[in-house]
Amino acid sequence: MNKSTRLILAVSIAGLAAAGLWYASASKPAAQSAKTAGPVPVTLAQAESGVMPVLLSVVGRAEAYESVTVKSRLDGQIATVNYTEGQHVRQGDILVQLDPGDYQARLLQAEANIAKDQALLAKAQADVERYVTLKAKGFVSDEKVNEVRTNAAAAAATLKADQAAAELARLQLSYTTLKAPFAGVVGARLVFPGSAVKTNDTALAVVNRIKPLYVTFSIPEKHLQRLRGAISEGPIKVQVNLPGNKEASFEGTAKFIDNAVDPTTGTIQMKAVLDNRDEKLTPGQFLNVSMKLDQLNDAVLVPNEAIQQGAEGNFLYVVKADNTVEPRKLEILASHKGQTAIGKGVSAGETVVTDGQLRLTPGATVQAKAAQAAAASPPPVAAPTSAAR
Repeated sequence: MNKSTRLILAVSIAGLAAAGLWYASASKPAAQSAKTAGPVPVTLAQAESGVMPVLLSVVGRAEAYESVTVKSRLDGQIATVNYTEGQHVRQGDILVQLDPGDYQARLLQAEANIAKDQALLAKAQADVERYVTLKAKGFVSDEKVNEVRTNAAAAAATLKADQAAAELARLQLSYTTLKAPFAGVVGARLVFPGSAVKTNDTALAVVNRIKPLYVTFSIPEKHLQRLRGAISEGPIKVQVNLPGNKEASFEGTAKFIDNAVDPTTGTIQMKAVLDNRDEKLTPGQFLNVSMKLDQLNDAVLVPNEAIQQGAEGNFLYVVKADNTVEPRKLEILASHKGQTAIGKGVSAGETVVTDGQLRLTPGATVQAKAAQAAAASPPPVAAPTSAAR
């Protein structure tokens, strides 16, 4: 081996040694940092045992307790409109008045016919009495007596027919005054004086009864048996809220369950009744409806924030005695006011993670956040100070 070859070999060995030293120095801090990584800061809560109501929450719509579109029973012309838009009316208040002239004339004509028929009937009855007397004396035949009796019976029948015609004319005249069928609120103005009206065709006014008020909603058919069981124990109270405003809450009572399930949606219709004394709700409004179907006693309750969604369903992280976490699959029974009732997966008294789950893996070490730890520790005792002299 010549001198140049030995030189090249020495340089190569020195380079390999330097590379080894660099790799060792670079990997050692990484390994040390991996070994010295601290626990994950999380927020913790304890699973508790308590009572949880089983609520069914759906979306419903307010509906008038009674609603009538007032139409005319006659052909005619509007004379006056006696209501204003949005007016509260009582039963029997006049809403619209049709021109009564034609029907007043018909009534007068019918009454005149009655007077004529009464006069003819009186004459026919007098003829019967006279001819009966003459028949007793042998001056007239039985055939003549029968004839005048027939005339009297015909006159009586004509009187009854004209009396019926007069009653019809009187009814038609009363139909020219359209009244509110019940107490409620009138909607928008639909007609004006001078408008032509057709029988049972032209809408004159819409009256809605809103005290009380119906709330119509549909529930999935899977809840039907539990719902019927709840109703068998007494009236079901219903809580109604405005969307986006949970503070405005109204209480009602479920009154109606339809007699068939809608096959297209798999739901059954229900109705609840609200007093609506202050008229804060109006027909047509969308409403959030909630009603209690059952109650879970001694249920395991955890905050909603602890529940996580995974590929295999709901789960949460439980903190073990060594401060490591374990994921648990859950069976959720109900949820209400920020808490969830758990059927399987967690026991009362166990500690669960409510915040910081994104950084956790099975077996990871956790530590309560500083603010939570400070809140859990007792406050320091202040040193006594001497009283001022």
